[in-house]
Amino acid sequence: MDFAELQNFIDGRWQDDLLPALSEYIAIPCQSPAFEPDWAERGHMQRAVDLMTQWARERLADVPGASVEVVTLPGRTPVIHIEIAGEGDAPVLVYGHLDKQPPMAGWSQGRDAWTPSLEGERLYGRGGADDGYAIFAAILAVQALRAQGLAHAPCSILIEASEESGSHDLPHYIEHLAPRLSAPAVVVALDAGCGNYGQLWLTTSLRGQVAGCLSVRVLEEGVHSGDASGVVASSFRIARRLLSRLEDAGSGEVVADFHAPIPPSRRTQANTAAAALGAGLHAQLPLTAGSQPVHSDPAEVVLNRAWRPQLAVTGLDGLPSVADAAAVMQPSTQLKLSLRLPPTLDAQVAALRLKTLLESDPPYASQVGFRIDMVSQGWHAPDTAPWLSDSLERASLASFGAGLALIGGGGGIPFLAMLGERFPSAQFVVTGVLGPQSNAHGPNEFLHLPTARRITAVVAQLLHDAASRRDA
Repeated sequence: MDFAELQNFIDGRWQDDLLPALSEYIAIPCQSPAFEPDWAERGHMQRAVDLMTQWARERLADVPGASVEVVTLPGRTPVIHIEIAGEGDAPVLVYGHLDKQPPMAGWSQGRDAWTPSLEGERLYGRGGADDGYAIFAAILAVQALRAQGLAHAPCSILIEASEESGSHDLPHYIEHLAPRLSAPAVVVALDAGCGNYGQLWLTTSLRGQVAGCLSVRVLEEGVHSGDASGVVASSFRIARRLLSRLEDAGSGEVVADFHAPIPPSRRTQANTAAAALGAGLHAQLPLTAGSQPVHSDPAEVVLNRAWRPQLAVTGLDGLPSVADAAAVMQPSTQLKLSLRLPPTLDAQVAALRLKTLLESDPPYASQVGFRIDMVSQGWHAPDTAPWLSDSLERASLASFGAGLALIGGGGGIPFLAMLGERFPSAQFVVTGVLGPQSNAHGPNEFLHLPTARRITAVVAQLLHDAASRRDA
């Protein structure tokens, strides 16, 4: 392989061929079903599927043994399944998703979730980095190898459309496609983050999650606060008290029931990652002036994000806006809760434990309920095989000019836990382009184009090496 030639080929195609298609995809508001229940009627999801499959078919038309298929089970979001024949006995499965988070307010002037905006080496807009680029990059990696007449492993590409809703449709497709997916030797997920843009980052774990709605009701209707306060407990205060059962209000530490042991190897990796990132893990966030991270030791911040349970209140109903607030005690409060869990903790058990914790013995005999909306199992990578570790290290050095870095991820990809359970001998390469300030799910989300081009070259190197791997 001439890696410089490979990277030049990829860079050119990204600019001339891939970027226009990706920009067109960003302009499609194909929100995930949790945010757009009538997605089928609106047709945006189908537009994204049509765009991606047409692009893929045109680029793979002259590749022997290549097929592009849209699979749609009744009542479920579609998946794109691409098969590309190759050499060797180490098939590679590349994963991505095409559904998106809602647009969200707060985009800077001149930017918009559904309007792609190219500013220098950043492509702004919803979904480009998370992670619409995946299908385009995977196909381009194959094209780059074939341009040099190089072998590549058999490759499958699976793009789902419900990841941002917890991948509720994916298990049905995994079961449906199981005979054709065979047993992948390597699973590549291009939906993760990177600690910086200067090297290849491999995600070694992802947290699980329980998300749901905590509701507290004390009145049948609003009452003058002068009459009710001191007689009836505020529903907001009761909700706050219930949350104190789960986390310490001072430190944010979640109670012991939701912790799991941190493997020594992951502590070592956290120290190494912290040394590389320094204050970068929190400095890249849009903190207000003078705000500080929850811990002064970067290694502890890395572990907080990757291995320790953390609670976030992501939504609130029951209170009027400040401008509309009157002297009225509101009858109820609803909080949307997101509890991130250690990678190895049983998420289903944790969900039931959380429901019991919040609902038992309600203060003042108020009406309290916790509706579980989503349960996502965490994931912990198996040890990396020597041939794969060597391939990734060489690819990182060749493309980024720096060695491979390892870190635990704070989010989740339900697909990985599903595949890990079904194919326990598979190797996993979980990486992505979501680096500093890329702000997935938030305003001003962007794709860092140099990193995307380099990761495309890394995938090509991996596909080539898998065709002639020397060990399992």
